[in-house]
Amino acid sequence: MCLGTSRVLCQTPVRYTISLANPASHLLRVQLILPGGARNSQLQLPVWNALYQVRDFSQYVNWVQAKNAAGKPLPVLTLNKSLWQVSETGSGAEVDYEIYTDQPGPYNAQLNEHHAFFNLAEILMYPVDQRSWPIEVRFVDLPQGWRVATSLPNSDGTYEAGNYDRLVDSPVEIGEFQESVFEQGGGRYHVIVDADPGDYDLQNLVPVIRRIVAAETDWMNDRPFSDYFFIYHFPREPGGGGMEHAYSTAIDVNAQVLAETPGSFAGVTAHEFFHLWNVKRIRPQSLEPVDYTRENYSDALWFSEGVTNTVEDYVLLRAGLLDETEYLSRLANRIEAFERRPAHLTQSAEESSLNAWLEKYPYYRQPQRSVSYYNKGELLGVLLDLAMRDASHGTVSLRDLFQAMNQDAKQGHFFADSDGVRQAAENVSHADLKPFFENYVAGSGEIPWNQYFKTVGLRLATVKTTVAGPGFTASRSPGAPPVVTSVIPGSEAERAGLVVGDSVLQLNGRAVNGDFNYQLAQLRAGDTIHLRVRNHRGDRELHWKLESQEQVEFHLVDVDNISAEQKARRAAWLRGESEAQAHP
Repeated sequence: MCLGTSRVLCQTPVRYTISLANPASHLLRVQLILPGGARNSQLQLPVWNALYQVRDFSQYVNWVQAKNAAGKPLPVLTLNKSLWQVSETGSGAEVDYEIYTDQPGPYNAQLNEHHAFFNLAEILMYPVDQRSWPIEVRFVDLPQGWRVATSLPNSDGTYEAGNYDRLVDSPVEIGEFQESVFEQGGGRYHVIVDADPGDYDLQNLVPVIRRIVAAETDWMNDRPFSDYFFIYHFPREPGGGGMEHAYSTAIDVNAQVLAETPGSFAGVTAHEFFHLWNVKRIRPQSLEPVDYTRENYSDALWFSEGVTNTVEDYVLLRAGLLDETEYLSRLANRIEAFERRPAHLTQSAEESSLNAWLEKYPYYRQPQRSVSYYNKGELLGVLLDLAMRDASHGTVSLRDLFQAMNQDAKQGHFFADSDGVRQAAENVSHADLKPFFENYVAGSGEIPWNQYFKTVGLRLATVKTTVAGPGFTASRSPGAPPVVTSVIPGSEAERAGLVVGDSVLQLNGRAVNGDFNYQLAQLRAGDTIHLRVRNHRGDRELHWKLESQEQVEFHLVDVDNISAEQKARRAAWLRGESEAQAHP
């Protein structure tokens, strides 16, 4: 609605000019040109973006000024910590502000002498009454040799978006990055890498990406783009993770982890690329429209995030980047991790989803307090797949569910959170899945693992074994190093000086990766553990000998007298297909 202004004026873009003239000081200068409209304009800087965490980006805003076209200063009033009001904007206005940006990682915004990377919601205020208007962005004062990479359309250095939401769903990398472009299945893929050239080989990475995108677009029978951007950073500092966007993704993998565990690169790439469908298009109704001013709650993150983990491994299997033995071992380890958390009996997958906003607090991540919607969601995705296969006699799978939900999303529909997943799964499988969702999604009942795995000729076996006891527990939130959440009183870890709240930067001289607890599990009793940790007092080097403790390990093994039918269903399951698709 134009509210009395002309149609032409309604289509006048909101214009941003972002100056990178001060990389050494990490300071951005932003100029915002407001079209004429309301007598007074309110400008909102989001309080959250990328992570399910309120991070209050306004903490980095140094000052805000405004003037009209004649250069007359206009009053700027702070309404709350992230909202400003500019007066006398009916004929348009220029707003200028300065913001500090030096937070590394795919969930952040950073300008330094090496490069710039921006999640634009973290640096660009939007006029509240013009959020849906078209937008133009220019980046100026770039250091010599720097280029811009983003999925936003570009016309002579001006980047365009249909509205603010589209704009801030398009991360930007600026610097002397390497780029490789390839075509696959009618799509064009841009691989952008900002890292020390000695830490990676682009020619080795591109074939892996190609196999992943081929497997996923085939699995979904869909490609909702012509161009897609993978933006990678391989920092030597601790860090990692990825962030999905509508037509791109930004991914960090620690350089040492990339060298020593190449599979970590493939896994995070498969995960973030599948978010192209699950989250960005197959989207919970509760997350629409995005509210940038407060927490956005959904009880379906177990599906949007956790079941994306399920598909991630299916894709790696399908692409030949993971074999059956490795997959079953990983799956058993994840069941083990879930069962070891006492909170699996008290917190449901839906509750874990709603409480995602508490993950930045170390205590919340303790085993007795919470379960991960990533972890339980991944396991529920596997079990839902097996349940649908069993109910349909092998003719329907998780793949059919996602394709059906994707077709619905193409009609502009968002699914009704957990209830919407259940309805879609029942429509596809023609089965009553209400008990499954009541007991294991909305509830925290004990999961009868073997009831599901026997359909593919597997059972969950447990073995008591003696393992190394580190003397502490740690957990991590996305994009952050593991944080010590408890230390056993009287343990060698406590005597060495480890305390709750320590961030773990290195384990035995190596950067920690996304599965820190798995790294710990590879150690043996009697080994000396070396940790580099950090807290408010600075960095410390700690070491101690690991004690022994008894532990139950989980393994997925063949059932006795496995049948040909079970073998056939397993083969189809591991291909991510129905039995008819696996054996046409």
